Amino acid sequence: MSSTGVMDHKCKNCGAVLKFNPHDQNWVCEFCKSTFNKDEIASYEKSRGVEELTKETEAVKLDTNWEGMDVYSCPNCGAEIVADENTSATFCVYCKNTAILKNKLVGEFNPNKIIPFYKTKEDAIAAFKNIGKGKILMPKFFNNKKNIDEIRGVYIPFWLYDYNVAGNIVGEAKNISTWTSGDRQYTKVDTFAVTRGGSMSFQKIPVDGSNNFDNDTMNSIEPFDYQGLVDFNHSYLSGFLAQKYDVGKDKASEDALVRAKNSTNEVLKRDIVGYDEVIITNSNHNVSLVNCDYVLLPVWLLNIKYKNKIRTFAMNGQTGKLIGDLPIDSKRAIFVWLLSFAICMLVGSLIWYMIG
Repeated sequence: MSSTGVMDHKCKNCGAVLKFNPHDQNWVCEFCKSTFNKDEIASYEKSRGVEELTKETEAVKLDTNWEGMDVYSCPNCGAEIVADENTSATFCVYCKNTAILKNKLVGEFNPNKIIPFYKTKEDAIAAFKNIGKGKILMPKFFNNKKNIDEIRGVYIPFWLYDYNVAGNIVGEAKNISTWTSGDRQYTKVDTFAVTRGGSMSFQKIPVDGSNNFDNDTMNSIEPFDYQGLVDFNHSYLSGFLAQKYDVGKDKASEDALVRAKNSTNEVLKRDIVGYDEVIITNSNHNVSLVNCDYVLLPVWLLNIKYKNKIRTFAMNGQTGKLIGDLPIDSKRAIFVWLLSFAICMLVGSLIWYMIG
């Protein structure tokens, strides 16, 4: 095992572990209640030489157990911390200390930017409970406190791409008119060849850089406000989980290019007006990459297993946008249907009796 591969952030007043507080964007000691701002944390880290962790030479060779998992030693209590190869921040299961695995955050895996969490765990729990209100067919199991408490704040790796795109589209436009003469209806279709071209710039097209998270789920909690991006600092990971990318920049760019080209086509197509129907038959694009940043974005995640299927709920840790797949309790649905049927029959019988 290696303890040199693990880092935490401790209160300089009492030595307890600090955690990042999303509401006030400061670091709080849960033991002595001391609060530290960004400048104070930066000064403290500089005194400990933390800024040197971004150097490739700081990577530490760690032991690996028989299942291929990396094994660390908690710097707080000495217990073993086991993590897969893509985990860059986790928790000690014994003392709950945040373990930032610094060897996973060096060189090419050192993020350029990060959006810190703005929503707390309490915010995420309240949002999850709220989506269940009024959902009488949702299984009671989902509101179990034990399940809800498992919600976790995770920094997800993303690639952000800036592109310049010069594109043009070729299409077929139609104007359709109909009229009736006598007992016959006539339809006239006028067909036109249309083209449009233009140049546009795209900034910060996001692509999920981890295979561990469903792309559709990550896309659904967009957009993030990229004005909130700040320079990456390890201290923002305190109190949260984090992953490093396992989808490289070149591979992820394939999805970003598709989004850029499709958006270009949509913008150009909107310029074709005055027709009843427009069909794009061909398009081509000249795309140049302006910039690409590797960033960490905040997401609250909750996975609940129900009838052998994992239901995932995700909340944007910056904006609070929540998505999830609520199941239907089949037994409860049948009961509600039978109850509704019985009420309808009773009401119908009463009406029939009163009429009679």
